[in-house]
Amino acid sequence: MADPWQECMDYAVTLARQAGEVVHDALKNEVNVILKSSPVDLVTATDQKVEKMLISSIKEKYPSHRNLAAGEKGVLTDNPTWIIDPIDGTTKFVHRFPFVAVSIGFVVNKKIEFGVVYSCVEDKRYTARKRKGAFYNGQKLQVSQEGRFILQFLVQLILTILSNTEKLSCIPIHGIQSVGTAATNMCIVASGGAEAFYEMGIHCWDIAVAAIIVTEAGGVLMDVTGGPFDLMSRRIIAASCTALAERIAKEIQVAPFQ
Repeated sequence: MADPWQECMDYAVTLARQAGEVVHDALKNEVNVILKSSPVDLVTATDQKVEKMLISSIKEKYPSHRNLAAGEKGVLTDNPTWIIDPIDGTTKFVHRFPFVAVSIGFVVNKKIEFGVVYSCVEDKRYTARKRKGAFYNGQKLQVSQEGRFILQFLVQLILTILSNTEKLSCIPIHGIQSVGTAATNMCIVASGGAEAFYEMGIHCWDIAVAAIIVTEAGGVLMDVTGGPFDLMSRRIIAASCTALAERIAKEIQVAPFQ
């Protein structure tokens, strides 16, 4: 049976590279920053330019599909929906920290069908298609097997950073690191560069695309409370194995994020 969404994925790969070139070029110039709700809630002219380019291109090619862009309030329906983050890591982009990415995902019946994360400065392309595996620049990805034996975490801490770091320090950890955006950090887990990542207060467009890359690479997703992962819950553990994800949830013992 033909894959009904493969053409969409191929188009997403093309769009991600085109958008990434715009973001990469913009890093060389003055960044026009627009404050939104607070000094840490930022958007740039490049965000807006890339978002407009992506949405208009998708609407022209697939007029019946929905779009859910970063910053938009909305709910997922059963209709084919593109989830877009034109610059994943806007704050890093503003400070010219090079780990920024373009993320494009596709959801049908509220399930992620494919995802593309393009780390444009590094020229790294992560892709995944449901039941067809995850890839980095065309090479198949596999999560690390070390999580079952030696634990090394890639952790992005948003809330109660000190207390949660202390809680996790009771586990034998090689290191706690955060160098990229939520999407690129999750892709590092998928590639075996780290065994786990967790974050709270995150939005669906920050993690939806990379979520399928983690699972297709053999990893697992879990709510930070230990329950099933919910794309709209704004919290996530991404890990190389279930036992490791459960251990993180047990140690941090957080209340549900509101």
